[in-house]
Amino acid sequence: DVPAWLKSLRLHKYAALFSQMTYEEMMALTECQLEAQNVTKGARHKIVISIQKLKERQNLLKSLEGDILEGGNLRVPLQELHQMILTPIKAYSSQNSSTEEHSRDVDSHHPSSLLGSDSQGSDCKDSAAAGMQQHHLPGCEGESGGAPLPEGDLPGQFTRVMGK
Repeated sequence: DVPAWLKSLRLHKYAALFSQMTYEEMMALTECQLEAQNVTKGARHKIVISIQKLKERQNLLKSLEGDILEGGNLRVPLQELHQMILTPIKAYSSQNSSTEEHSRDVDSHHPSSLLGSDSQGSDCKDSAAAGMQQHHLPGCEGESGGAPLPEGDLPGQFTRVMGK
């Protein structure tokens, strides 16, 4: 729910801009692309920082899982999970992810503008998409110390932490 997330950041006036993007395009946004769309400097900075936090959710979930397994206080992990559930989370599909990964590999040397047909922002790099790897694992999400979930499977990792 991108509009609700933007409203929580007090950036809801940019909801129309985001409504024209895919999840991947949103996650790859850079300040130079936002500047090309006439987003104010303060809002650009806040959007980029907020997207960076979205990119860090997988590592945060891994950390929360470790804290829970060590028997720590559950208050902080629950607060973090509550905040995270209010952010945009893409549904995960291993079939689609391998197709997307192949497309990303093919197109990785040909960046395209995410916000229009012009080439502004082509110097801006998407650091999050680089290095994403997909793995096919048996369904052992609920087991303590189970195999790691594939990169990008936020719903699965979120559910795993809740299960612990």
